[in-house]
This record gives sequence, C-alpha cells and structure tokens, in this order.
Amino acid sequence: MNKTTQQEIHLANRPVGLPTMTAFDFVEKAIPVLEENEVLVRTLYLSVDPYMRGRMIDAKSYIPPFQLNEVITGGAVGEVIDSKSDAFKRGDVVTGNLNWAEYTAASDKAIRKIDPTLAPITTHLGILGMPGLTAYFGLLDIGKPQKGETVVVSGAAGAVGSVVGQIAKLKGARVVGIAGTDEKIDYLISELGFDAAVNYKKDSFADDLKEALPNGVDVYFDNVGGVVTDAVFTHLNKFARIPLCGAISSYNNESKEVGPRPQSAMIKTSALMKGFTVGDYTADFNTAATDLGTWLSEGKLKYEETIVEGFEHIPDAFLGLFKGTNLGKMLVKIADPEVAVL
Repeated sequence: MNKTTQQEIHLANRPVGLPTMTAFDFVEKAIPVLEENEVLVRTLYLSVDPYMRGRMIDAKSYIPPFQLNEVITGGAVGEVIDSKSDAFKRGDVVTGNLNWAEYTAASDKAIRKIDPTLAPITTHLGILGMPGLTAYFGLLDIGKPQKGETVVVSGAAGAVGSVVGQIAKLKGARVVGIAGTDEKIDYLISELGFDAAVNYKKDSFADDLKEALPNGVDVYFDNVGGVVTDAVFTHLNKFARIPLCGAISSYNNESKEVGPRPQSAMIKTSALMKGFTVGDYTADFNTAATDLGTWLSEGKLKYEETIVEGFEHIPDAFLGLFKGTNLGKMLVKIADPEVAVL
C-alpha cells in the first residue's frame, strides 16, 4: 500500500429537519498507524441506516450521538490490509462498526471474520446482518405471529421490512405490506410473496388498507410511525402485538408530532406495543444468524440491495433513505478488494 492519506467524513453540524450536504465534512487524514491488537481495515462496503439520523442529535438515546467534527461510524465490510493481532491476517474479510473512511484502525474485539464463500459479503450488512437480525427478533419475540393471523409491515420494501414479511410467511401468517411506490408494491407481491400490499402515498390509502385487512391486524411491525401507523391502529384486533422498530416518518421533523393518541385503541384491544433495538438480543445472535443463513441457503428468503458507488456519494445514499430511493438494503460500494479473495 503506497497511500499515506485517506478521506474521512465528519459530522459538521447538528442538522434541523432533513439534513443537507452541509452536515458532512470531507476531511483528508493520515492513514492510521496500528497499535497492538489492532488491524487496518480497508473499507469495501458501507451501510447507511435510518437510525444514524438520531445520532446526529445531541440527545440521550440507546446509543451515543455522533460528535461534531469527528468521523461518523456505521456498519461496514472490509478487508484486512495489515494486522497486529493474532486473530486476523492480511486478506481476511471482516465486518464491524467502522469509520466513514477509506481505512479504519479497528480493535480486534470490534470486528469479526466472515466467510465470503458462504454468501455475498454484502449480506452481512443486510439480510444476515443488523437488518435481518432486527426483523427476526422483533417479529418472533414480540410479534409472535401464529398461523392464519394477519401481519402488517410498514416500510415493507426496506431492509428490515422485507425480511419481516418473509419470515411471517414462513410462520404461516397472512402478510400485508405498506410501501411508497407502485413498483415496490409489485415487488412485495410478485417477488416476496406478500398476500397484499398498499401504497401509502395514494389518496385511496385508507380505503385500500381496509380492503387489504378483512380480518383486521394481529401483528403490526412498525418501521414508519406517523399517519401510516395511525391508519393501521384503526384495524387492530384483540390482543394485537406491535413491535416498534422505527419511526422514519418523523426523524427529520423540526417540531414534535401531535397525532391520534394510541392509548384508546390499545386499551380497547388489549394490544401490546413494545419498542426494541437489536442490541437487546446480543446473547441470541448466533441462533438467529443460523436460522437466517439456513433460510437464505434454502431459497426461503430473498433480498434486494440498492448499491451506490463511490466514497463521495455516501451522504447521497444516506439522504436517499428519507426519500425512499432504496429497494431493500442501501449500501455504498467504496472499493474492490486489494488482497482479499472473494
């Protein structure tokens, strides 16, 4: 490796409303020098995810906020270029929470090796990674779908929602997806096998949703919040379960939302709504990863990826999440492998 400097992306300010490019600062820095038990990882793919918007706010949450004028971090897959750890060698393919940078000096405890012969390496940022695990635990531990029940998924064509719907089908449920374009509606039904899907951007959304739910809603996996969730709540069945995964509709609001209050609907139906993050289930990751990997290898799960190419386009890909430009997992390809064999 002849390079001595690299590009990083820092958080330049704390945006109000939908972030713009001014929130991101491209900085040239020296490629880090390794300390003991560290490895130098060259980034191949970066994941951009909606939860990152919350980390741009200086507020208490389940994960610390990004710091101003410091590098942004997120899920990534990369190759080991150099190592001062007995656990990793040059050419290993790894995944972990890495810098929005061309290279990261990572602790050997912060990354894990992946086998690129078992599945494409990008799946470890999607269906076999955080989104797949989130879908698995939220649906099966909180939603507990039973055969013949109706499961509704908002954000159904995204990285999490698309897996939720497919697992629900594996469990024998009737699955209804909610998405924002007719192309995504067609994908959910024709490719993923959803029983019905509804476009929430159409004026007929409320009527279309009612038509798709002749037997009401037993499980609502909520990735969106806002008016979509308000509409679904009018169809809750007795003892409905609501895994609360995301609220992307409000992440860029400049003021607090005021909408229909959920208490009345939940009391009347004895419904359960529980918020969660995938970090709640770290002790069971291996079990979930094994199930997801088995279903994927058996052809029972499908996935899509929207891949934006180029380090300079990381902010574009991130902002695209809030415009719904992605089908499935949104990723950024940073580089082809230099030494790893894929």
